[in-house]
Amino acid sequence: MIYLCGNSLGLQPKITKEYINQELEDWANLGVEGHTEGKNPWLHYHEFLTKTMAEVVGAKPIEVVVMNTLTANLHFMMVSFYKPTSTRYKILIEADAFPSDKYAVESQLRHHGFDDHEGLILWKAREGEELANYEDLETILEAQGDTIALVMIGGVNYYTGQFFDLKRITELGHKKGCVVGFDCAHGAGNVTLDLHNSGADFAVWCTYKYMNSGPGSLSGCFVHERHANNKDLNRFTGWWSHNKQTRFRMRDAFDQLPGAEGWQLSNPPILSMAAIRASIDVFKAAGFDNLIEKSKKLTGYFEFLIHALDNPDIKIITPSHPEERGCQLSIQVKNADRGLHDQLTQAGVISDWREPRCDSLCPRTIIQFFSRCLQYGRAIENHFIVV
Repeated sequence: MIYLCGNSLGLQPKITKEYINQELEDWANLGVEGHTEGKNPWLHYHEFLTKTMAEVVGAKPIEVVVMNTLTANLHFMMVSFYKPTSTRYKILIEADAFPSDKYAVESQLRHHGFDDHEGLILWKAREGEELANYEDLETILEAQGDTIALVMIGGVNYYTGQFFDLKRITELGHKKGCVVGFDCAHGAGNVTLDLHNSGADFAVWCTYKYMNSGPGSLSGCFVHERHANNKDLNRFTGWWSHNKQTRFRMRDAFDQLPGAEGWQLSNPPILSMAAIRASIDVFKAAGFDNLIEKSKKLTGYFEFLIHALDNPDIKIITPSHPEERGCQLSIQVKNADRGLHDQLTQAGVISDWREPRCDSLCPRTIIQFFSRCLQYGRAIENHFIVV
């Protein structure tokens, strides 16, 4: 099969089974003592992920933690950073945001007693166009910025593959007094996010797409270091956000951890973290900059092959500039419906069908095809199971 769906679920690294089996063995042999006596003590397991994860998303270690799942983390961030008032309460998102993001912000508006239609502002592409335009965002913020409490954009749009300029959006939002956050589910492990230097207040991302950690795996969370020691920020808490030195005394008053760790609630699922650790160890060994360079070449070559078909019925809606996209190409075919996608599937090509009329394809995860087209396939093939 030709696998073009890493933008939905990444393939399994070959070392994942070994990493998970190690924790299963320690659980079997050590029981509760695995928290402190295991080969990789569970008590601090999330810390094994922090440094490399921070490097992948362009953050400082104090700004990153792996916890919970994606939309749950989005809600936890909005508990702290969506602070509506009677005059500033609206939320701005891109019109074609991933549905879960839209549902989450609508529910936050309702939770705070606001109308979820009137309180939601959509950054829309212009009529006849697919991509969002920054001039339109500037116009929205200039006209309504004083009423907007939160700007919450997907770092890479799931449908078009457009990679947004996070720093530019953050500066525009902050200029009008808005909090700015990003859902980087389609960006983490795919593009150079540079979250710290973007200045964003927060970001969240999943790890099961480009970061290949398995279906439904845990989410990453970024909180900018300027918020690291702000204990006045409203938040939900639990014992895993309590001071590590006194966490198990049980009777102490809550003593919040600094940085992103201070947003944790519960002790984490170790088996999921083991899968994440396996994946980021591959990223560390390969070097993220090397992966980005290879990704751009593979995506560019795939784009070249599609254009070489010279078929006027085929349209790529993803930006053509390599710096404005990741390794996703979203393709529209005139007068086609999901039947075309089904035919591709039957022919052994696994891609993503996105309503309306769009197949999104992730060329970086092709093994057989690109190993024949470029001399890059072998390095990837050594790390992933070929389906």
